[in-house]
Amino acid sequence: MDSNDDAAIVEAQIERPLRAASTVVARCGLGLPVVVSVPPLLDSGEPFPTSHWLTCPLAHKRIARLEAAGGVREFDRRAREEGPFGEALEAAHARYAAERDARIPADATLKPRGGVAGSRGGVKCLHAHYADWRAHTGAAPTPVGPEVAEAIEPLNCTIPCVRVDEGTATRADDWVEPSG
Repeated sequence: MDSNDDAAIVEAQIERPLRAASTVVARCGLGLPVVVSVPPLLDSGEPFPTSHWLTCPLAHKRIARLEAAGGVREFDRRAREEGPFGEALEAAHARYAAERDARIPADATLKPRGGVAGSRGGVKCLHAHYADWRAHTGAAPTPVGPEVAEAIEPLNCTIPCVRVDEGTATRADDWVEPSG
């Protein structure tokens, strides 16, 4: 895929227009975006706490299943009951907020808050934890991202989820979720 088509591909993947210029920070084996970095202030000036946005339809679908099966509740329980896990999660929120906040212009009047996905404690969104982990090439110090990755990977599509024709990107009609 041509990186000049990234914005159009991401818009097709998430099925809506981007709200700010975003940069691809992780790609799949087919060269398509998996995660984009989003600025802390959207084009509208609205604060946006989520620095890393998951765009891959396959990862999104698989993580949605984890969330529907109680994944967020289970990670929240572990954060409360397992000291080292809870401490690592709080450290991940602090790191994420510091990285995001370092990109906020000094003259900004509105600023995003919270850690991963804007969380002020616990786990709010498995998609955001996985995206953070992937954005850091699988090395972000977070206890949630690697466990989500273990549950949903490999992202082993054999055909692209998006097709680009003359600069126009659309979701591929023939794309199906590959087996595990």
